Parts: sequence; C-alpha cells; structure tokens
Amino acid sequence: MKDVIIYTDGACSGNPGPGGWGAVLRYGSHEKEISGGDEKTTNQRMELQAAISALELLKEPCKVKLHSDSAYLVNAFKQRWFDKWQKNGWVNSKKEPVVNRDLWERLLELDRKHDIEWVKVKGHADDELNNRCDQLARDAVPR
Repeated sequence: MKDVIIYTDGACSGNPGPGGWGAVLRYGSHEKEISGGDEKTTNQRMELQAAISALELLKEPCKVKLHSDSAYLVNAFKQRWFDKWQKNGWVNSKKEPVVNRDLWERLLELDRKHDIEWVKVKGHADDELNNRCDQLARDAVPR
C-alpha cells in the first residue's frame, strides 16, 4: 500500500452559515491542495467534508495518516463512537438522531477501504500543514 499523509480542516462563518474546507495530500514528493465550500453549513460538516474529499481522491487502497484539529472527527474514529451509533440505529447517547449521518456513512466506507491512522493536531499552532489547511478552508468560504 502507498503511504499518504493528509491534513484537513474546516471553517464556518457563523454556525450554521457559509463554510469552507481544505486539505493537503502528500505522497512521496507529490503534494496536492484541494478545497471547497458551501453556502449554508456547519463547522462540523466542513471538517468531515475535508476528510471525505481528500480520501475520495485516492485511486486505490492506501495507508493514510490523516491529521485534523477536529476532536469531533478524530475522536469518533479513535473511540469508535459510530459502533454504538450503528448498533442503536444511528441514534446517539441522548436518544437523538446522529447529526451528519450522511457524511459519517461516507467516511466509514472510506475508512474500510483505506488503512487510516487518525491523528489529532493542535489547531492554530505551529503545524505548517494544519495552518495551510486552515487558510484553504477560510479562503473557500463563500462570500
């Protein structure tokens, strides 16, 4: 399997409001930046969309180290929140429907396809690629 490094971030102006996402993918000496936005969304949806969009670019199963400053995203995989969600019919611990189920289901498919290590990074710190993703995400917010 190819080793790929991915950094992702999401941004929102208001929550909900217009939002953007950004990602940087690295494979060997190759690097690709991607971004996108939505007129009415939430920060959490943009965090998830960044990861989905980056992983969907991979043409074959890869070994991925995916970095995000989103505890929502990383903890869901590290603590396997989705196991309980699925067991309970996509209902959370508060007996409410899981928010962003559509995106979680897409991410779970991608997680099964790739060997992903989910890495939490500190946001707005000295991590060059995380800062670049933050800029990509903010620049992608529809004005």
